[in-house]
Amino acid sequence: MANRVAVFVDAGYLFAQGSAAISGSKKPRVDISLNAQAVIDELKSAAQKSAAGCSLLRIYWYDGAIGGSRPTTEQALLAHLDDVKLRLGFVNSYGQQKGVDSLIVTDLIELARQKSICDAMLISGDEDVRVGVQIAQNYGVRVHLVGITPSRGTQSLQLLQEADTTTEWKKETVEKFLSIRASKTEPALEGILGTTITPKPDDAIIDRLDVEKIEVIVETIVGELSKTDVEGIFAYWKNERGVPKEFDGKILGRCRDELGRNLERSEMKFARSKFQHLIRAKR
Repeated sequence: MANRVAVFVDAGYLFAQGSAAISGSKKPRVDISLNAQAVIDELKSAAQKSAAGCSLLRIYWYDGAIGGSRPTTEQALLAHLDDVKLRLGFVNSYGQQKGVDSLIVTDLIELARQKSICDAMLISGDEDVRVGVQIAQNYGVRVHLVGITPSRGTQSLQLLQEADTTTEWKKETVEKFLSIRASKTEPALEGILGTTITPKPDDAIIDRLDVEKIEVIVETIVGELSKTDVEGIFAYWKNERGVPKEFDGKILGRCRDELGRNLERSEMKFARSKFQHLIRAKR
């Protein structure tokens, strides 16, 4: 059996429990910022401690794909890091992550069966992955379970009992790679543009003002992005085109809220083009 350890990360668990650990309550993914390189470094360090003397095979990162198979910018950034394999399930219409547990179980069992690893570090809390742990152990693999404080309340008791070793990450550890995005007050468009958004009888004036408003909204959204967000967008563009889904939805949603209507097709094209231009200017 190879003297190697593989790391299996349930991203849904990491984000949900990690945000609760650092803020006191679970936050939506859009409100959480992940430092991709920092979390990978922390995972490698934890794997070395749990499986002393073993070399790293790789880190498997399991997450849900929203609206199809395209990754988010965050997922794309992780996928391009050394020693990381991105494995995507899907997110259903209710925002629930599906298919991730079965991917973890399949990979864990297959690597154990092929004798590719002697140790596995698992970051998850779901009872459904317990069968994978049991079968991997039958093949001789030691399984090290990592939870996020308070792990006794966030992980399945049966999963905790099944693992060979258990470790709990405290708030201080999670803060190395996870943070809550600062809520920002939207600037009033009237103040920025020096005008009101009250419809005018002249359609040409309305169109001109609306385009200016769209431009300000896009500039505001880009101004809110973190360095990691921008890096993620460039990583996304290595394999995909256009505006990533999570930012496209934010642009269209804010424009709809500010203008009181959905954007026309030509306005959507302008907003997306403006976003991409501003992002590329940050390179």
